Amino acid sequence: MTQLRLPDDHRLRRLGRAGLVVGVAGIAVLAVGGFFDPAQLMRSYLVGFVFWIGVPLGGLAVLLLHGLTGGAWGVPIRRPLESAALTLPLMALLFLPVALGAGQLYEWAHPEAVARDPILQHKALYLNWPFFCVRAVVYFASWILVARAVAHWSLVQDAGEDARADRRLHLLSRGGLVLLGLTMTFASFDWMMSIEPHWYSTVYGILFMGSCTLSAFAFAIPVVASLRDRPPVARLAGPEVFHDLGNLLLAFTMLWGYFQLSQFLIIWAGNLPEEVPWYLVRTRGGWRVVTVLLVFVHLALPFALLLSRNVKRRPAALAAVALWLVGGRLLDVFWLLRPPFAPPGAGFHLLDVAALLGVGGLFLAAFVYRLGGRPLLPLRDSSLPVAEGEA
Repeated sequence: MTQLRLPDDHRLRRLGRAGLVVGVAGIAVLAVGGFFDPAQLMRSYLVGFVFWIGVPLGGLAVLLLHGLTGGAWGVPIRRPLESAALTLPLMALLFLPVALGAGQLYEWAHPEAVARDPILQHKALYLNWPFFCVRAVVYFASWILVARAVAHWSLVQDAGEDARADRRLHLLSRGGLVLLGLTMTFASFDWMMSIEPHWYSTVYGILFMGSCTLSAFAFAIPVVASLRDRPPVARLAGPEVFHDLGNLLLAFTMLWGYFQLSQFLIIWAGNLPEEVPWYLVRTRGGWRVVTVLLVFVHLALPFALLLSRNVKRRPAALAAVALWLVGGRLLDVFWLLRPPFAPPGAGFHLLDVAALLGVGGLFLAAFVYRLGGRPLLPLRDSSLPVAEGEA
């Protein structure tokens, strides 16, 4: 029997169509705004791009993690996460403005700045535009290949005609997690940390990976919640599975807080002049308000809500908390990337909204397109042997 696919009249289909319209409009506004203020265009675009690429990258990480560990929790979210990961070719295309506009974002991209700065000269072998682009090509090629391999063997497993599928997925998950960890770490260094090239943190890459994984859970939970009333999703995505997903959402929320606190305590204890300015600019003026708000939005409130068993077992309530955390993730990315360009205060710009909607709209349209072309559930997943062959 044909497995359930996304109905044409489902709200996610409408979201995808609306996303395409909003995405094209957002990119058009960015093009016009960039003509008048190219520096602001790139600052806004980088925030939007980093925020949205966290979903497919985190989704790929969760898929590989589930391929290693198994568990009923991963079955309902696997197809949404595969669909998100399969948007990485689009994200590679959307990265082109960052590569071409690197001079508006990165001090190391200016030869005259490197010539008068000994630290930039010391880092020039790594921080230079040609090598920056080569590394980006390697990152995206690696991610796209792993994502396509996972999606391919997932469908092969679903067909039940190749006994090697389970083993291939397991081996792919083992090697893929190592590759993903390395490439995501260096991508965070290149795209985010190098905005302030005098500063560095050994926790930064781990923080980025954990944040992307949290973004993936926060994105996938509302998607599954919107499908919970349709068989066979309704049977496989019951209260127990949502309870497990809520626990994972809580765990990665706490992990984000732990990584942030670890980085802060290490820098505070060291009190080195090349490290403390990173926090000083984020705890003064208008950025102090954003910092306090970030702790409340991204950690304190979600942590308190996700302690409740009732919240985690009710799909609508858990989806609401997940969407709240999506907003927290946006605030976190903004807090990480924008202070170097606006030290006195946390000002927002119209292009910030345009970038968020432009990149996000195109991502959502591609996500729904991919989701609509695949069965909604992997009914031959080894974690659910009782569901084998069921449609």
